[in-house]
Amino acid sequence: MNTSSSGIKRIVLVMVSAGILGAAGLTAVNAQHAATTRTDTPQAVATQSAAALPDFTQITARNGPAVVNVSVVTPADTATDTPSLQRRGFPGMDPNDPFFEFFRRFQGPNGGMPGQREMPAHGQGSGFIVSPDGVILTNAHVVRDAKEVTVKLTDRREFVAKVLGSDPKTDVAVLKIDAKNLPAVTLGKAGDLQVGEWVLAIGSPFGFENSVTAGVVSAKGRSLPDDSYVPFIQTDVAVNPGNSGGPLFNTHGEVIGINSQIFSHTGGYQGLSFAIPIDVAERVRDQIATTGKVVHGRLGVTVQEMNQTLADSFKLAKAEGALVSTVERDGPAARAGLKAGDVILKVNGRAIVASGDLPALVGQGKPGDRLAMEVSRQGKPIELTATLGDAAEKSVAAARDVGGAGQGKLGLALRPLQSEEKREAGVQNGLVVEGAVGASANAGVMPGDVLLSVNGTAVSSVEQVRELVSKAGKSVALLIQRDGNQIFIPIRIG
Repeated sequence: MNTSSSGIKRIVLVMVSAGILGAAGLTAVNAQHAATTRTDTPQAVATQSAAALPDFTQITARNGPAVVNVSVVTPADTATDTPSLQRRGFPGMDPNDPFFEFFRRFQGPNGGMPGQREMPAHGQGSGFIVSPDGVILTNAHVVRDAKEVTVKLTDRREFVAKVLGSDPKTDVAVLKIDAKNLPAVTLGKAGDLQVGEWVLAIGSPFGFENSVTAGVVSAKGRSLPDDSYVPFIQTDVAVNPGNSGGPLFNTHGEVIGINSQIFSHTGGYQGLSFAIPIDVAERVRDQIATTGKVVHGRLGVTVQEMNQTLADSFKLAKAEGALVSTVERDGPAARAGLKAGDVILKVNGRAIVASGDLPALVGQGKPGDRLAMEVSRQGKPIELTATLGDAAEKSVAAARDVGGAGQGKLGLALRPLQSEEKREAGVQNGLVVEGAVGASANAGVMPGDVLLSVNGTAVSSVEQVRELVSKAGKSVALLIQRDGNQIFIPIRIG
């Protein structure tokens, strides 16, 4: 990828500014000496800048050998279209390009001529050794559906790895290779990170092993669509395909995150990278080591973001907290006394600033954990205590709800909009998508979307959706509203 000259100039200016600011700490004696010494020469500025920046060479030399390349072989029918097509000789081709479908059909389903036998797909990612006996952390999506996982060390040795466990909700997987006395990283605490702090990533972008990139922490506690169990660390570190599962280091050489996702319109790095806090990954690893599986807590509420209008309506001084829009019947929240319209402000002493803070905190808990909640109800503070349920129970229930819709192939869990939600969304009717699986998820429908119509008929109840879908043919067109925008999404159900 090309780097514009203006982008390079901006980086240089930051470095120079850091060096100048670093000189502000001179003592009175040194200041007098500095007055008679030129500090604006290129050599002086370079020396000051170097002193203000962390020494990435030492971090890389010490930790590089513990970062591994992860190669995966998956069945051909589990690979997604775009990545597999790019591997077949169309790197960078836009799927919307009119020739994209032509080449896909010409080459057949797996890059050869039509009629050839389907071949397994290959993928790559990164990982890092957390104990000398060969325990490795990586992303769950790196090893998803893998029938063979190979780990390559920096000394060129290769090992077949066993997947000890994987948790798609947090995107963390634990691998094990049969080796001893391996170099291992030191784990830090993501909670100690500060926004603006320097961080370093090591991984295998596009297969280029042990590539090093650096940047700063852009934000903490980010919640992303479909990843409500993780309070992501946002950085501007260059992360690309192949970096997934690799470590994110602080300036002490400690791992504080696992590089997991990027925000991109092109599929390549655009300045927004997201890492899973190492604290989350450690909890997953400990559960897998102890029980062989991972469980998450469930509160049983649907929450929405606060804004100033809602804060005024609910008599709150600030537009903070998680507004409870629905409470699951007989769920943990209902048993604790939570009601729709309550605003959760704190959980176990931790402030809930954005609504996304709540599901991330709840998801990191375990069934049976107790949550002490500070709640505002009609402007009055109350305290409630809830005992978390098991998130797996919710998944089973949601699957049953989805299965009852139409022919059982739409894959949506829906609920009617509340009055406040209708005003917020600017619609008169509709249903909130609480879960999307199967055909709907594959088509791009996401939890939080508002379903407005099915095949042009406005909908306001789950029963109405079931009836319309049952009368449809092989496909339906759903009118979805997301972030104030509306789009028809066709879904094949036959």
